[in-house]
Amino acid sequence: MSEADAGIVAQVAGNMGFKDGDLIQELGYDDDVDFDLRDGIEGLIGSEMLDEDDHDAVDAVILWWREDDGDLVDALMDSLTTLDDGGVVWVLTPKSGRDGYVPPAEIQEAAPTAGLHPTTTAGVSADWAATRLVPRKKQ
Repeated sequence: MSEADAGIVAQVAGNMGFKDGDLIQELGYDDDVDFDLRDGIEGLIGSEMLDEDDHDAVDAVILWWREDDGDLVDALMDSLTTLDDGGVVWVLTPKSGRDGYVPPAEIQEAAPTAGLHPTTTAGVSADWAATRLVPRKKQ
């Protein structure tokens, strides 16, 4: 990756709200994820992301999600088990026209059932889009 590309990736990771010292759990990792984005996030937070076997309280969860990955509501519920108060879930899905594409409406529909509220969507790479979800405020 060129220096310019590395700067863009670091900027995208920063725009996602990550900062040095954050603990981020990564779910749905496979060989199709955006490795440059992963590297940018890990560079920004100063450590490797945690995997699904880690049970530390985390500041954010990255959920790589594809069309055939199963039940999105269940995956979102699972993502909340280690999420600290004030944390966010980023659902990364293949962009339209890519293998495994997930329509945004599917995320919009699943989020409230899991107790989450969609706030932002963004293209984070050539192949992946991201949707930011936050837990609904407790009454």
